Amino acid sequence: MRDDELDLLRGWLAANGRDWGPPEVARGLDRLGLVVSDASVLAATDALRRTSVGAGPLEGLLHLDGVTDVLVNGADDVFIDRGAGLERMETGFASDEEVRRLAARLAASAGRRLDDASPWVDARLPDGTRLHAVLACLAEPGTCISLRVPARRSMTLEELRSGGSIDGRTAAVLAGLVGNKAAFLVTGGTGSGKTTLLGVLLSLVPDDQRIVIVEDSRELNPDHPHAVRMECRPPNAEGAGAVTMTDLVRQALRMRPDRLVVGEVRGPELCDLLTAMNTGHEGGCGTVHANSVADVPARLEALAALGGMGREACHAQIGAALDAVIHVRRGADGRRGVGQIGVVRSGDDGRVRIDEALVVGADGASRPAGQWPRLAELSGVLS
Repeated sequence: MRDDELDLLRGWLAANGRDWGPPEVARGLDRLGLVVSDASVLAATDALRRTSVGAGPLEGLLHLDGVTDVLVNGADDVFIDRGAGLERMETGFASDEEVRRLAARLAASAGRRLDDASPWVDARLPDGTRLHAVLACLAEPGTCISLRVPARRSMTLEELRSGGSIDGRTAAVLAGLVGNKAAFLVTGGTGSGKTTLLGVLLSLVPDDQRIVIVEDSRELNPDHPHAVRMECRPPNAEGAGAVTMTDLVRQALRMRPDRLVVGEVRGPELCDLLTAMNTGHEGGCGTVHANSVADVPARLEALAALGGMGREACHAQIGAALDAVIHVRRGADGRRGVGQIGVVRSGDDGRVRIDEALVVGADGASRPAGQWPRLAELSGVLS
């Protein structure tokens, strides 16, 4: 069925208050002078559902067990990630225009626009799915859609251990860091499992403590009875009304948090987070994109510069505020897990470095490294 015929049919059904069942579709085809047959009715009904309900042809993929991401690269390439690397799917689109219409409809459901004047969008859909889309005017081979599927339930530390993401020693260290209110960052690349791990660790916070979470796009959903989540807001069409991460971190400090959490530190809000950690707010945490624990000081230095904080002040704040860094990685087989845990050390020159205290081999087994005594002190794990 051609796109213009489908638009006519959709308009007739809407104007006459009809549903999209086969009898009404057949009646609409007949009234519009289009071919009516079993095949045409079924094709039209399927096309309506694909292009007008939920995520269209991607809807079924979003509900597959274990799916964390659904990725569309133009009309022909659709991939999913179930935790073991990307898998190409048979699902496809008739044309890039169909991909574009789906992306625009999903953006509209989140109250955002997507068109040639605003050719990309980053938003959260009503069901919690995170949407990112870029139109074909900027992307090759065509309109690209990235959907990050929210966890259907919170995982537990024991499930991470039994699933091979961590071993017993690592699990004990992580639980000890949370229990002792150590300040830490979870680092790693995109899709490495930073948010999943942070959500698990927040679920270990005692029930009598208040967690205030600040995120650019809501992803964290810890299993905790006293968690408050705040989300940034983009500007409206007039360019007004934006609420930034920095705004929310400052508001969070007035909400009596026992634990202040920044879901993803990627801008000047780092300055406010470090300041908060240095003013009596213990146990603060967040995630940062980094390649290893050793790279974290340089990454934080760059982010602090966005907030006007100089190098010396940044390193002084990090050294006083941060205790540990937990680095997660994705193996060659696509599986995610903790790869390193480092502790913060300040040199004689005032510069901060993150030294390895626990490393995890390719077999998934952890072993103590040079700064293990300090990590043991922070976590209360002696062996």
